[in-house]
Amino acid sequence: MIAVNLLPHREWARKKRRERFYLHMGLAAAVGVVAAVSLFAWFDAHIAEQEGRNQLLQREIAQLDAQIKEIATLQDELEALKARQSAVESLQADRNVPVHLLNELVLRLPEGVTLRAIKQESGGITLNGVAQSQERVSELLRNFSGASPWLRQPQLIEITADTMTINRGGQRRVFNFSLRLTLGKAEGG
Repeated sequence: MIAVNLLPHREWARKKRRERFYLHMGLAAAVGVVAAVSLFAWFDAHIAEQEGRNQLLQREIAQLDAQIKEIATLQDELEALKARQSAVESLQADRNVPVHLLNELVLRLPEGVTLRAIKQESGGITLNGVAQSQERVSELLRNFSGASPWLRQPQLIEITADTMTINRGGQRRVFNFSLRLTLGKAEGG
């Protein structure tokens, strides 16, 4: 005899396929979730590691910034010390200049010339005085015009005639003068 299967085998096969499909979908979703969580954890670990490196770099940068500020402060102090040193050296080099100046004045001042004022200003000397004659002022200019290693380039600013009262009531004609000299440095001085 012929056997005929009247059971709904197609529905049953569809139901099995549907169950397999849902099972595969669930497994795929589970694998996807596991993969996503693993990937997230992996990226999170790398991000945390990089943030740790960044924090280390920030600490090192802060230390270097502090060292740079300290170096800048030291450089400022060094510049101030150099300025002080040059000022001291300048004063040390110029400390004998007044002695040489007065010595030169004594050697070069002719008879009949009296100085009333000596003023030093920025590399030059201004002399104010009284002479018995204009020839004495000319002699004074000649004495400074090349013979002196410390006082150079004499320039007569002004010469005026005047009368001066002498002790016993007499008067004498004198010449008030003003001249400027350049202060130089002698070799080996």
